[in-house]
Amino acid sequence: MLSQWAWKLLQLSRQLWMRTVLFAVLAVATALIAIAFKGWIPSELSGAIGAPAVDRILSILASSMLAVTTFSLSVMVAAYSAATSNITPRATRLLMQDSTTQNALATFVGSFVYSLVGIIALHTGVYGDQGRVILFVVTIAVVVLIVGTILLWINHLSSLGRVGETTDRVEQAAEAAVKRRVAHPWLDGRKLASIDDIPEQAVAIYSERIGYVQHIDIKAINRWAEENDAKVYIASLPGAFVHPGRALAYCLNHSEETLEQATAVIDRTYTIHDERSFDQDPRFGVLVLAEIASRALSPAVNDPGTAIDVIGRGVRVISGWHITPNDEEPALEDIPCPHVWVQRIELGELFNDFFAPISRDGASLIEVHIRLQKGLAALACKGGEFAEQARAHSQRALALAKHELPLADDIATLEALVLK
Repeated sequence: MLSQWAWKLLQLSRQLWMRTVLFAVLAVATALIAIAFKGWIPSELSGAIGAPAVDRILSILASSMLAVTTFSLSVMVAAYSAATSNITPRATRLLMQDSTTQNALATFVGSFVYSLVGIIALHTGVYGDQGRVILFVVTIAVVVLIVGTILLWINHLSSLGRVGETTDRVEQAAEAAVKRRVAHPWLDGRKLASIDDIPEQAVAIYSERIGYVQHIDIKAINRWAEENDAKVYIASLPGAFVHPGRALAYCLNHSEETLEQATAVIDRTYTIHDERSFDQDPRFGVLVLAEIASRALSPAVNDPGTAIDVIGRGVRVISGWHITPNDEEPALEDIPCPHVWVQRIELGELFNDFFAPISRDGASLIEVHIRLQKGLAALACKGGEFAEQARAHSQRALALAKHELPLADDIATLEALVLK
């Protein structure tokens, strides 16, 4: 699992401003390279390849890139607003991390900065005739990059902010989180079956912060526990809403001095913010998919087709969860963080997060409930706990539908599909 610093760097790399700044710095460096290498260019080349025209080209780039950037920003904001109102605000964050959008805007801003720096340097006379040759060649390369980026950006605009494309992004984020948790069910720590298994002698560690747990640096906690011969039991997993009354973790085998250290270390290794994150929280991705379906089923939107599509996506995501209650933890020497005990996510939590809202909000629509029953039947084919959870939610969905569906034929149709 990622350390806290690595995770923060990952989040930073997803920010639009960071990519834009990097492109702008690269543009400035590229424009100034011509000054450093102008001595390598023979003077007779300055008039042979049209280098004097570079001033005019840079002026065109500077004016056009400013307009393109402004237009692109307005389109991006409109797409975010559409996703917020028509899909769910929780999905907007994934749109904001879209690499194609960020690369396009960063390229446009970087090209604008490059043009300004080139024009300023040209008018100060620092390039000379030889420097103009290098600037001309680099400018042609920048023009080719801009043309390619604009073509990709135009193609990308056809899907940006659309319901299907945004839902696909949420599904991919949820599926990736599920795969990570399946590969690391106890976040590289030791297996903790339940909170009741925490020894009574362990002391609870609290934080004064209020918000959702986005990330836990298990490796840092393990290093401290190993150095102080202590045991740490994680009580609040990523996605949990914590406050001064809810324990982050429990510490065992400690003195008064190490307990103060444990409080400081554990509080520091927890990343807590006002929103949940997709990375270490598979339940959040599943919950956002259910929100999209619930929004589609609302009277204001009235789009059962989207809800039916989301049910299929949710079935795909949940089917990737193949941890069973009997799964044994690896041998002690194979556990990266043996001084930390962590609970795993229960399959029933994923079922509740996804199917409960959809069966409630789509109770009056027979087509939604037919797809819901078929999705549950597909998951039941995996057997074991999947079959138990699918059966329970199938019966619950039927009970909700009976309260809303007016026709006996529709109810009979569902009764024929319900899992026994």
